[in-house]
Amino acid sequence: MEDLAGKLESAEKAEDLRSILRQRYGAPSEEMISPRTRVERALTHQQPDRVPFDFWAVPAIKKRLKKLLAADEIDEVYRLLGVDCRQARPAYVGPAPLKKEDGAYVDRWGTVRQQVKNSSGGIYEEYAAYPLNDFESPAAIKSWEGWPEIGHWDFSDLDQRIECLNEDTRYHIRLELGGIFELSWGLYGFADFLTDLVERPELPCAVMDKFTGLFCRIARRALEQAGDKIDLVYTYDDVGTQSNLLISKKMWREFLLPRHQKLNEVIKSYSKPIMYHSCGAIYPLISELKEKMGIDVLNPLQPRAEGMDMKKIKKNYGGSLSFHGGIDLQKTLPRGSPAEVREEARKRCQVLGRGGGYICAPAHHVQSDTPLGNIIALYTADREL
Repeated sequence: MEDLAGKLESAEKAEDLRSILRQRYGAPSEEMISPRTRVERALTHQQPDRVPFDFWAVPAIKKRLKKLLAADEIDEVYRLLGVDCRQARPAYVGPAPLKKEDGAYVDRWGTVRQQVKNSSGGIYEEYAAYPLNDFESPAAIKSWEGWPEIGHWDFSDLDQRIECLNEDTRYHIRLELGGIFELSWGLYGFADFLTDLVERPELPCAVMDKFTGLFCRIARRALEQAGDKIDLVYTYDDVGTQSNLLISKKMWREFLLPRHQKLNEVIKSYSKPIMYHSCGAIYPLISELKEKMGIDVLNPLQPRAEGMDMKKIKKNYGGSLSFHGGIDLQKTLPRGSPAEVREEARKRCQVLGRGGGYICAPAHHVQSDTPLGNIIALYTADREL
C-alpha cells in the first residue's frame, strides 16, 4: 500500500494516474465476481472477496475528478475508482423549474430553492420560500395546485437506462426515492412544521400524506417496470442533529414511522431490500429502524455525531443490519492527509466489514472543499480483510 501511495503522489499526468488505478482494480468485466455479486454477498452477511465501495459527491467534485482523470463521463471515474454501486431513477418529464425574478426557482417537488455559493466554490440549493406556510386546512393543502404528479416521471425506459449502467459488467443498482419529512417541511417551513406537529398536526400530516402517496406510486411503477434490474431501494429523512435526535422518539413514532412503514410495505412487496439515510446522532432509533420500519441497510453512519460508535453499532446490530458510509466528511476527508484517509477507510472495513454487512463510502456527498488526492486515497485504500 505504501508503494501504491507513492506512485499516486508522484503521478504527474492523467494517463499515469489512470494507469495506476487500472492496475489496482483492472477492468470490471475481468473480475472473478461482479460488483453486484460482491455487494449482494456483503448485504446477506457473507464475507465478499473485498469490501464493496460506493461513491457520493456534489457536482463540483465530479467535474473536478473527470478533469483530473481525463474522463469523458462520470461512469468512467467510477470504474477507475472501483465503485461497485450505481443509482437509477425514472426520467423526469414534468414541468421545467419555474424561475422567479429574485433568482429562486420552483423545483420538481414544488419547493422553492435558491442557489447559494459557499466559500469553496460549491453550490447549495437552499429553501427560499414555503408555499404551504399559510394554508389553514388539510383540504386546502391537498388541493394545492403545485403538487407533483406521477405523470411527471417516465418509467417506460427505466430498464433500458439501467442496462446502460451495466454496459461492461453487472453493478449493484439502487432506486432512489425522496424524503417524506424533509420535502414536507421544505414546503411548509421548518420551525412552523415542528411547531404544528404539536399544536395542529393535521396540517403537516396532510403534507406528509401527499408525499407518502406519491412515493408509493413511484415505487410501484419503477419496480413493475424494472424490478428485475433493481437491487435495492433507497429512502431518506434526516431526523438527527450532531448531538441528538431532531424530534422526540414519541413524535417520530407517531408521525414519521407509520408513513415510512407504508412506503416500505410497498417496497417489500417486491422483495427489495431498503437502505435508509439519516444524518446525525440516530443511535437511539436504530433498533426501531430495523424492527419496526423494516430497513436492511443504514446510511450514512456519521462518525462524529454523538453516540455513533462504529464498534458498538456493529456489535449490537451487525448481525441483522448492514451499513453504508462511515467515512468522516467533517474532518478526515476534507482536512486530513491521504495517509489518514486511507487509515480511516482501513479501520472502517476492519470493524464494519468483518462477516460482511458493509459498503464503504463517504458519510454523505463529498463536498467541494475536499482535496482530490484524499478522494483518490479513499478509493485506493486496502479493501481486503
